[in-house]
Amino acid sequence: MPANEYDVIVIGGGHNGLVSGAYFARDGARTVVLESRGRVGGAADTSAPFADHPEIRVSTYSYVMAVMPPSIIRDLELERHGYRIAPVWGVTHPLPDGRTIQLFNDDPKRTHESIAQFSKRDAEAYPQWDRWIAEVAAVVGPLLLRVPPRVGSLAFGDLLDQAQIAWKFRKLGERGVADLTRLFTMSVTDLLDEWFESEEVKGTLAAGAVIGSWSGPDAPGTAYALLHHNIADVGDGAMNAWGYPHGGMGAVSQSIRRSAESAGCEVRTGTRVAKILTGGGCARGVVLENGDELRAPVVVTSLHPKLSFLELLERKELPDDFARTIEHWKTRSGTVKINVALSELPDFRFSPGTHLQEHHTGSLNLSPTPAYLERAFQDAHVDHKGATAPFVEGTIPTSLDPNLAPEGIHVFSMFTQWVPHEWSRAPHREELDAYADRIFDIYAEFAPNFKRAVIDRQVLGPYEMERDLGMLGGNIFHGELSLDQLFHMRPAPGYSDYRTPIRGLYNASSATHAGGGVNGIPGLQVYRQAKRDKAIGKR
Repeated sequence: MPANEYDVIVIGGGHNGLVSGAYFARDGARTVVLESRGRVGGAADTSAPFADHPEIRVSTYSYVMAVMPPSIIRDLELERHGYRIAPVWGVTHPLPDGRTIQLFNDDPKRTHESIAQFSKRDAEAYPQWDRWIAEVAAVVGPLLLRVPPRVGSLAFGDLLDQAQIAWKFRKLGERGVADLTRLFTMSVTDLLDEWFESEEVKGTLAAGAVIGSWSGPDAPGTAYALLHHNIADVGDGAMNAWGYPHGGMGAVSQSIRRSAESAGCEVRTGTRVAKILTGGGCARGVVLENGDELRAPVVVTSLHPKLSFLELLERKELPDDFARTIEHWKTRSGTVKINVALSELPDFRFSPGTHLQEHHTGSLNLSPTPAYLERAFQDAHVDHKGATAPFVEGTIPTSLDPNLAPEGIHVFSMFTQWVPHEWSRAPHREELDAYADRIFDIYAEFAPNFKRAVIDRQVLGPYEMERDLGMLGGNIFHGELSLDQLFHMRPAPGYSDYRTPIRGLYNASSATHAGGGVNGIPGLQVYRQAKRDKAIGKR
């Protein structure tokens, strides 16, 4: 086979592109992954951002693992290639009055005692809540590994797919199906109001419903996002608990790359694709920025859909309804990632001491009440400013992986919200620095040594996420998880099956079903669909 000819070309070396490339290569296809940046991984990246302290490494954007199916880890032998996760025990929410709420993943007794400080009734209700969420998640979870049906199609095969999914929901019963319907349509604020009375308890739980979203907890549909984060099994075995990868998130990407390369996949960095070649309605290959052409009957894109379909293709090559849907694809976000190097661990008032303690190894969040979260969103959405009191999911990965920094030095990773989504158009450096200062002030109220322990910091807003990663609008899911952009609507009606209007061109973006989070499912599904289509044959 000539040097410029392949069986499969994958555009984008993020984790989904690498997973796709690995599966194709393992099946004998001559495969190349093309990444425009100097290194693979996309948002799943480890870097050394502090010029004066190159020995300190951080998980640049994405910061925690949870939802990668065990089948992908097994198939690609990722553990043999360096994939290793340190599980997180739970979450701590410090509160302004000095108390804390702690939720333990595997210790219901301690969780009960913590919630009972605020409401004995809520402490009694929490196990029932936990069971109810788990029961619904057990039915919804396997849908993440299922190709969405073509809802509305009257073709026999499509009707059968729709019926099979409906049949699975029989396990929930009539009441359970009603509950699931409400989860997809109601706000997490309303849902939690039905279960709990303590605003502090509700604030702790509501945080999981708004991570990465352009909506506050009062918005319809946010209840589903909470369910999504509680899925523990997608039908192929229990997934890893939330945890930090040893070596940072970049180690996850590197393990997938090593797996792909061991199977014969070629991975090129610093190689930007300028155009997808087509002919007769079929994919033919790509043109690189330097003018070189690579040919293949199968092309996989893992880029944001607006980049793939509106920039790498000409609009006339696409059906009008598909092109219009992509043009109107919502991809707003108000996320800011802050990476902080500390000379010592935070000395929290609720458990004094800079020595390593249990709470340092879990999440340390700022989410005291649903009203706090909603106010933070309204600051960005209505008042067009960075939140006065932002929401933060904070983690200290060096508490479980000390190799990220020299002894005694720690990294505090802050995933924060919200700033105006329009900030993706310009750096807004002064406003972002002031926003970060406000977060540091809040943490200093809980841990007085926090600000003096800061060695350096990195503040990455929507502008950097769009410029550096191609995450338009700074949206970490390549598209909002709103009701009109879920399941069979993701990224367009009739094209939620990872296929596209161009035969041989497949979509492995996080904008497809199950995308979002570092899970690799879109990359796996593209491989499966190409096999069903007999798009490639073994050489």
